[in-house]
Amino acid sequence: MKIDLPSHQKAEALESIQRYLSEEIEVDISEMQAEFLFDFFQKELAPLAYNQGIKDAQKFLILKSEDLGGTCFEEGLTYWKNSKNKSGGVRRKPGD
Repeated sequence: MKIDLPSHQKAEALESIQRYLSEEIEVDISEMQAEFLFDFFQKELAPLAYNQGIKDAQKFLILKSEDLGGTCFEEGLTYWKNSKNKSGGVRRKPGD
């Protein structure tokens, strides 16, 4: 699976790879070498992160859908509860 990034994001990623190797490992590499490394990471490691993201999103949606009633519930027949004119009118029995 190949994830296509906009060209500006790929360029930033390549710069980041070059900077990381230069500052952390003290190895300078060319842009072409950084691109080879990026392509390797994209092919080898990106699917792991992508699949985990899908699992996390699925888990989130399942949890939210299980509590859909609690999340999206709106009580009806509240006009007389919230009205400033509480004299008379329709009343609900407790439990209805």
